[in-house]
Amino acid sequence: MILIVTATPMEMKAAFGSAGAPSVSQGEFAEFEIGGHDVLLTVAGVGLVNTGIAMGRSLGRSDVDGVVNLGIAGAYDVEEFPMTSICYAWQETWPEYGLLEEDGSVDHKAMGFPLGHVDDKPVWHRMKLNPVNDAKAMGLNLPETFLRASSMSVSGVTGGATRAGWLKIAYSADLENMEGFAAAYAAMQAGLPFLEVRTVSNMVGSRDSEDWDIKGALKALGTAANGLFAGA
Repeated sequence: MILIVTATPMEMKAAFGSAGAPSVSQGEFAEFEIGGHDVLLTVAGVGLVNTGIAMGRSLGRSDVDGVVNLGIAGAYDVEEFPMTSICYAWQETWPEYGLLEEDGSVDHKAMGFPLGHVDDKPVWHRMKLNPVNDAKAMGLNLPETFLRASSMSVSGVTGGATRAGWLKIAYSADLENMEGFAAAYAAMQAGLPFLEVRTVSNMVGSRDSEDWDIKGALKALGTAANGLFAGA
């Protein structure tokens, strides 16, 4: 069974509502079938803490053999990753783990304690993902129209252009989200295939309404889900 994790009920509804999936509230589970796959739907809640809790509860089950994290995200460069485009993550970064310096930078290894290990290698603030192989392992499609992106998970949404520019350069980031790292880390620690797919809802660092299209990004989530499961 593939675990499908979204941060909010509206993202879950946008992804699977048209296929007849039941409504799911935060902390709830619902079993569903789509494209010949048995899936377990759960809404984690926004942020890394909620996602970690949800993943712990979900992976305590014995019937989960893969994880897909779906949601919307901001893009640091909307020319390269246009609004409402569909992207899959090839790496996940958590830029806030470590020693916070006075200039706002972070020394990720200064404390000497990695978050943990995956495949006997320490995890500090970044994990390389295997989206193509893991999608195949779960029997899912990864359409060529999906864009390949470096994803970054933050505890607070970036609110200004200066910070956004610094994060993009410092971490070679394409997308900003608030859950992906926790979902990926939990899945990889459990030895399960993992796939993160997000649609672009906004330009990171801008609060101007013209730089946001949440409605369009949610609609694109439905297209993304159809692409993943159609004919799989």
